[in-house]
Amino acid sequence: MTHQSASRPRRRGPRAALASAAVVALAAGTSLLYATSASAAESTLGAAAEQSGRYFGAAVAANKLSDSTYVNILNREFNSVTAENEMKLDATEPQQGQFNFSNGDRIVNHAISRGMAVRGHTLAWHSQQPGWMRQMEGAPLRQAMLNHVTQVASYYRGKIHSWDVVNEAFADGGSGARRDSNLQRTGNDWIEAAFRAARAADPGAKLCYNDYNIDNWSWAKTQAAYNLVRDFKQRGVPIDCVGLQSHFNSGSPYPSNYRTTLSSFAALGVDVQITELDIEGSGSSQANTYRNVVQDCLAVSRCTGITTWGIRDCDSWRSGGTPLLFECNGNKKQAYHSTLSALNAGGTPPPTTAPPPTTAPPPTTAPPPTTAPPPTTAPPPSQPPGDGNCSAAVISLDQWSGGFVANVRVTAGSASTSSWTVTMTLPSGAAVTNAWNSQASGSTGTVRFSNAPWNGQIGAGQSTQFGFQGTGTGSGMTPTCSAG
Repeated sequence: MTHQSASRPRRRGPRAALASAAVVALAAGTSLLYATSASAAESTLGAAAEQSGRYFGAAVAANKLSDSTYVNILNREFNSVTAENEMKLDATEPQQGQFNFSNGDRIVNHAISRGMAVRGHTLAWHSQQPGWMRQMEGAPLRQAMLNHVTQVASYYRGKIHSWDVVNEAFADGGSGARRDSNLQRTGNDWIEAAFRAARAADPGAKLCYNDYNIDNWSWAKTQAAYNLVRDFKQRGVPIDCVGLQSHFNSGSPYPSNYRTTLSSFAALGVDVQITELDIEGSGSSQANTYRNVVQDCLAVSRCTGITTWGIRDCDSWRSGGTPLLFECNGNKKQAYHSTLSALNAGGTPPPTTAPPPTTAPPPTTAPPPTTAPPPTTAPPPSQPPGDGNCSAAVISLDQWSGGFVANVRVTAGSASTSSWTVTMTLPSGAAVTNAWNSQASGSTGTVRFSNAPWNGQIGAGQSTQFGFQGTGTGSGMTPTCSAG
């Protein structure tokens, strides 16, 4: 599989490799009402994007909110914001269990007071971890990560449209492998665990995976991210969107198959967002590339918005490449005008609901998922019924202060099952808050988990799994199983 040329340089220091996803609503449960067609040319980026049901946002730094030129552009042009650094792990939990949301709140409050949507960035990432987290490994790190996801997403619940739940989990290069990080070494399911914790903490927010160098459809890293999303959608893991950072320069140029990448992810049934756009260059060349990116997004109905990583060239982490739409003095660049013109030309409105994918990407470019998904339809009725025997065991338990996530394996006995029920008595004070791949009856005391529509049939000696999240502690749970 062809691999890209030299990857973009990684950010260092406090502005190190950033990722964000874009936003279209002000609070959970609040929908932005979109026009279905452009009736007249608008004079600002946000208003022009909104005509086709999209947003146009910018990454914002709290310390720039005292810069009048910066704030005037922000307030005039954009209808979505992403915090550059203020919601990352080191900013929000500098000491374990001690959270600081002051600078994140500055950005959120500024946006909401002006009718802008807010995007959360980022809950779980190998970079910009506080010192105490960088020193952790294994189960303690997994518990700390899940607690961080839960606490931060819960704090901003109702104010964030989309969360970058996990950022940059795949390695550069042609292998398509996961990045070796302390989070990855806690177990290959850490990404899934983070998404499930985020859904429980903020059920109304969209949950996104975000990465760089996943713009070119032929690259191994793009295919790896695609397979992750496809696997999650097939297994019912909560994921709603994919963020393409789209940092373009001579080493990582805008690819001719960019629209194919956007449409292929969208065909999985997720939104696609361009989350950290900047394009190095100047003049007509830069302007034409910005126009192409906007047109590609507008051509894909589930490409719901674009965010530039910064506002003015001098605010950019790549300021020497003059990659943004405004000069430092606030003047609009040629790229600004090409972007505004493309937005005003309109495009396909995003769907009001999330339909299932109608087509699959070409099979020659997408390898099969790395794990076998559950069947999407009920098993044939001609299969033999179960003999009533099955067993269940807790195979993983991740705990943190105030909560836990448990995964349970159900194994059929000497004959297949047609249905199963697992009964479990929770410790005193514990309560189930959500479950997946099962249907929970009760939330405290003795709780029964019955099979989901797709996993009641288990072949003799075969297994399936389900999981649940709870408050309190999950220690000492002993499940029992009955089958039909």
